[in-house]
Amino acid sequence: MPVVRSANPIRARSLIRDNLEKQAGCLNLIHSRMPNIKVFSGTSHPDLAQRIVDRLGIDLGKVVTKKFSNLETCVEIGESVRGEDVYIVQSGSGEINDNLMELLIMINACKIASASRVTAVIPCFPYARQDKKDKANAQSRAPISAKLVANMLSVAGADHIITMDLHASQIQGFFDIPVDNLYAEPAVLKWIKENIPEWKNSIIVSPDAGGAKRVTSIADRLNVEFALIHKERKKANEVASMVLVGDVKDKIAILVDDMADTCGTIVHAADRLVEAGATKVYAILTHGIFSGPAISRINNACFEAVVVTNTIPQDGHMRDCPKIQCIDVSMMFAEAVRRTHNGESVSYLFSNVPY
Repeated sequence: MPVVRSANPIRARSLIRDNLEKQAGCLNLIHSRMPNIKVFSGTSHPDLAQRIVDRLGIDLGKVVTKKFSNLETCVEIGESVRGEDVYIVQSGSGEINDNLMELLIMINACKIASASRVTAVIPCFPYARQDKKDKANAQSRAPISAKLVANMLSVAGADHIITMDLHASQIQGFFDIPVDNLYAEPAVLKWIKENIPEWKNSIIVSPDAGGAKRVTSIADRLNVEFALIHKERKKANEVASMVLVGDVKDKIAILVDDMADTCGTIVHAADRLVEAGATKVYAILTHGIFSGPAISRINNACFEAVVVTNTIPQDGHMRDCPKIQCIDVSMMFAEAVRRTHNGESVSYLFSNVPY
C-alpha cells in the first residue's frame, strides 16, 4: 500500500480509507471477472450429466434441443453464458452422428454467446476406432475419422476436452487444445477388490495385443499375473482365430478391454479361457456399446459377470441381460470438472477414485 503523508491527521485517515476502498474495489472486480461454472447436457446421456451436477452441487443448465421436420438439429441455450466457464456433457453413443452434430452445435452456440471457455466432456469418444490406416487398409484409402472429429470439435470452438479411456492414447495428439484422458482403472481395481472374493488367485487377460499395456498396469497394481490373447481378423467385427499366451489353469480369468461392441471378441476369448482351464471368467469393459447381437451373445456365454462403466447409458442393457453390472464413474468426471474449473491438477484421478 502506498505511504500516505499529510500534516492533517484527519485528512491522512481519509486518504488511507480511500486507498483501502480502492484496493477492495479492485479485488471485487477481479472476483467478479472469475467465470462461474455452467454444465449443460446433450441428449445422449442426461443421467450422467445429472449425476455430475449433483456431485458438484449445482443445477444443470437450461438447453432446448429439437429437430426440424427435415431432421436438422436445432439447439437453444436457455440462459446467459457470457463470461462463464461452460462444460457440455455428450457421449458418443446411441445415434452417434446426430449426437456428435448436436455437440458441435452446442459448443458453437456457447462460443458465439461469449462464453469464457467451453469444455466438451465426452465420456466415450466417437469414431475412436478409426484412428489410423492399418496394414490391411493401407492401400484401401481408409479415412482417419478420429482426426476429423478432433478438427471438427476445435473448429466448433471447444477450448478443452475431457474424455475417458481413449481407444488409442495418441488421439490426444490429434488436437491442438488440451485433452484430459481419464482412466477407469482406479474404479476397476476398486470393483475387483470389493466384488471378487478370490481376486488374489486371478489372472488379468487382454483379449487383444492392443490392450497389453492396460492389463499389465492392472495386474501390477493387484500383484497378480497377466495373459494375452492374440486374434486375427479377416474383416471388421469378425474374429478368425485366437491364440492364448499365458497360463490360466485353475485361476479366475478377468478379461479387461476398453470397449465391447458386438462382443464377438470377448465371447470367443471367454470360451478360449474356459478351454484352457479357467475356473471363472469375468469381463470388465470401460465402454459397453453392445450393438447388434451383443446382448444375446453375453446371455449365452460363460461369464460370471460383464462389468461396464456408465460412460454410455446401460439401463436398457442391464434389463435385457442380468449378467451386466455397472460401475458409476460420474464422480471422476465431476472431480475433473471441479479441478479444471479451479485450475487444479487432475493427475490425482489417474490413480485414485474420488469419494
